Amino acid sequence: NVSRNDEGNKSLGEWVRKQRMFYKKNALSSNHIKQLDSLGFIWNFSDKSKAKENYRAEIMSWEQRFDELCAFKAENGHCNVSHNDA
Repeated sequence: NVSRNDEGNKSLGEWVRKQRMFYKKNALSSNHIKQLDSLGFIWNFSDKSKAKENYRAEIMSWEQRFDELCAFKAENGHCNVSHNDA
């Protein structure tokens, strides 16, 4: 996990948290699931956030965030970005 205090990865941590939430709500495309699975993405972290999410706005930046996650994995050897980094 990346520390919540890591300013460079805060928004990536939030994006990862949202992907887990969308997955849990069956609101994530099968293509996006396959792409994340190809990285070894872990889906079963607990998400206790009650915040409302706007999936339509998020999908516009999905590819950018996926690229960030790829870079994070290349640097850290995993894609376990904590949602606490948001």
